[in-house]
Amino acid sequence: MADARLRTWLCVILSIQILIKSEAFNVGITYVQNAVAKGAVCLDGSPPAYHFDKGVGAGANNWLILFEGGAWCNNVTTCLARRDTRLGSSKQMVKELSFSGILSNKQKFNPDFYNWNKIKVRYCDGASFTGDVEAVNPATNLHFRGARAFVAIVEDLMSKGMSNAQNAILAGCSAGGLTAILNCDRFRALVPARTKVKCLADAGYFINAKDVSGASHIENFYSEVVATHGSAKNLPTSCTSKMKPGLCFFPQNVVPQIQTPLFIINAAYDSWQIKNILAPGVADRHGTWRSCKLDIKKCSPNQLKIMQDFRLEFLRALSAVGTSPSRGMFIDSCYAHCQAGTQETWLRNDSPVVAKTVMTTFFNIFHDTVTGP
Repeated sequence: MADARLRTWLCVILSIQILIKSEAFNVGITYVQNAVAKGAVCLDGSPPAYHFDKGVGAGANNWLILFEGGAWCNNVTTCLARRDTRLGSSKQMVKELSFSGILSNKQKFNPDFYNWNKIKVRYCDGASFTGDVEAVNPATNLHFRGARAFVAIVEDLMSKGMSNAQNAILAGCSAGGLTAILNCDRFRALVPARTKVKCLADAGYFINAKDVSGASHIENFYSEVVATHGSAKNLPTSCTSKMKPGLCFFPQNVVPQIQTPLFIINAAYDSWQIKNILAPGVADRHGTWRSCKLDIKKCSPNQLKIMQDFRLEFLRALSAVGTSPSRGMFIDSCYAHCQAGTQETWLRNDSPVVAKTVMTTFFNIFHDTVTGP
């Protein structure tokens, strides 16, 4: 009986793996080699990189650029820790990545963008592509050049056909979603004026909230990121002219002044934010949140109440997005982080819904009805 059950479960697991594989496809890596001469490099000085699936048919002149996530480094120590990993060096990146969800090339799974030029940009600067420090300390060989890398990547894509784009969407997940917000108007300025541009931030709306100990952990962390990477000069001046640069890493302080159409996808119970903003390890010395963060079924009633309060704080911060026709959003109540790049959440029979509508439909309506500035 036990052997029969084991065989059944193995068949189920194999079926799931086959299904997931059938929904995704692998895309090879491209290195932006000419970026090195411009100093537009990863933390270790290697060239930035992306994965490019070329558009076909009616989508040949439409472009979707999705920036990868991976948190941030806030000082020399934490940046050194990631310098020789895939988050700091293109030398350490896998040669192929799997595309699915909003990057899928199958009409069934991605009806609106399946035939577009689809690019996934690898994350290797540690500051959501905002840093620019000229000096490089030979003792660490750390290059804080994310802003230059961003421009070099866009210019490289322009040379490969994006200069003829009818539509271009700058998107990203997590720290890449923050990239899409902070660089939204910059991207608009880099592509031709005739191109219709929109930005899409998936799980990139990080809020300025105190942690469970009452400390401003994420605010201090972001201030250190901005100082370490020299990001201030590349953050929107509409924000930095009014408040400290570190505060301009928070979307709630930047979004109101963004001119380019912007769509937000986020979980109100964002799992990364609950684990790292609400209850980071430094605020949980005794580990009382450890099991709760790993499995919300193990959260105490009080912890669930704190998470519900965090959701309300997230929604209040989200009000900064406003009600302009050039803004749109899909905010569900999942305990999740990054949803557009995963087929299960982007478009399947059991995908999350808001008002009985999947996020794919929400974003498509926004894309079809909103024009650029």
